[in-house]
Amino acid sequence: MDYKQAGVDIEEGYRAVGKYREHSAKTMNEAVLNGLGSFAGMYSLKEYFSAAAAMEEPVLVSGTDGVGTKLEIAFKMRKYDTIGIDCVAMCVNDILCHGARPLFFLDYLACGKLDADMAAEIVKGVASGCRETDCVLLGGETAEMPGFYDMGKYDIAGFTVGMVDRKNIIDGSKIRGGDVLIGIASSGTHSNGYSLIRRVLPDLNEDFGGAAMGMVLLEPTRLYVRPVLSLMKKITVHGMAHITGGGFYENIPRMFNGGETSVHLCGVIHEGSWTIPPIFARIASGCYNAGSSGPAAQKFGAELLKTDPVMKKQMFNTFNMGIGFVLAVDKADARQAIEELDSMGFPAWEIGRVENSTEQGALRFECQLT
Repeated sequence: MDYKQAGVDIEEGYRAVGKYREHSAKTMNEAVLNGLGSFAGMYSLKEYFSAAAAMEEPVLVSGTDGVGTKLEIAFKMRKYDTIGIDCVAMCVNDILCHGARPLFFLDYLACGKLDADMAAEIVKGVASGCRETDCVLLGGETAEMPGFYDMGKYDIAGFTVGMVDRKNIIDGSKIRGGDVLIGIASSGTHSNGYSLIRRVLPDLNEDFGGAAMGMVLLEPTRLYVRPVLSLMKKITVHGMAHITGGGFYENIPRMFNGGETSVHLCGVIHEGSWTIPPIFARIASGCYNAGSSGPAAQKFGAELLKTDPVMKKQMFNTFNMGIGFVLAVDKADARQAIEELDSMGFPAWEIGRVENSTEQGALRFECQLT
């Protein structure tokens, strides 16, 4: 028995790497010192230490994440190019919360039996996400593990490193009571809550607004790097949160962690200050009755979100509910922030405020008088 008979096709691996190289090359810049195929990727930091870069004390910021069980929907729909974008977004949006610009990205792809064409589609999405965030796809690893992963199944994880000048790190220490919370639109469910979604929306061929439900659920996570870094050059941002697993309740309070210990902060969300996308009402309906479908289920879910406080809390504690990224800014800068983001194609709203509180990291929802 040889390695191929044991389930590992080295030649297919070579073919996959050849396809990866084509996609990776489109992300390269002058800071990359070698190409794919070496034991490690090399990235020069010379430009960031130069006087022109004006960085007094460069700090590296790193992040890692995966796509989770959203992958299962990609396999069933046989669409593989968007999950690579998800993987990049989950990592770069996280380090962006501290003001870091991503420099490079690495991916880890694992499978039971390698299909070079399928793997290349996944990496194509990774490269697309990297290009959109001015980030280099510096390298990665493809692991073929027969007998460990089911045939046709893949897992993907990503790793990114970014940089920020120490004086510009955003850690929440500037957040004060009276600050405004700006919410930036998500592109849908992003990459969180899919263990629940797969249970309550089992029919991926269900018509949803003229598209198959499975394709709607594969809409890739939005990348906030370019618009937020651009905005940071024009106004002072006090805090940021990427709305991922744990939804509003877990992620918005995370931006307060660097605040003054003597003054506790609370986030107040203004209900109705943005329109919740229809997909979340459909999920809520499925949570109540997994056998529901169609427009009636959609309408019922929307009503649940208005009238059932337990369901509403569950949804806001699991999903982004149409807000993928949140900024805390001075009230005087709120209008400019919204206008700048809107002009870059990222709809934004004033969704709440920060208050001094007796409890650090609290979050509550409040009806706004009209």
